[in-house]
Amino acid sequence: MADQQKDKNQNQLNIELSEDIADGIYSNLAVITHSNAEFVIDFVRVMPGMPKAKVKSRILLTPQHAKRLMNALADNISKFEAVHGKISNTKGPDGGIPMGFSGPTAQA
Repeated sequence: MADQQKDKNQNQLNIELSEDIADGIYSNLAVITHSNAEFVIDFVRVMPGMPKAKVKSRILLTPQHAKRLMNALADNISKFEAVHGKISNTKGPDGGIPMGFSGPTAQA
């Protein structure tokens, strides 16, 4: 029993989250590219009426970690939908990813 507890403690990872990272970065677009060695995910914030958008964060992953992330997201989405209902899949006017914002244009 003591050996099992010791093994469990050795397999635990202590993760530190600093205040500036804990605030997070809002993103409403992710651009994913890959090479034979890594996946690159650029998180972008697109603003209405702005023709240019900046990458707010870039994450590099090994192919194995990318697949683990995909599986973890799928699992979490299933759990979310079980509690909150199905997430609707919004499509753009051409049937692809929606890039614009709907609603009236703001005027000053």
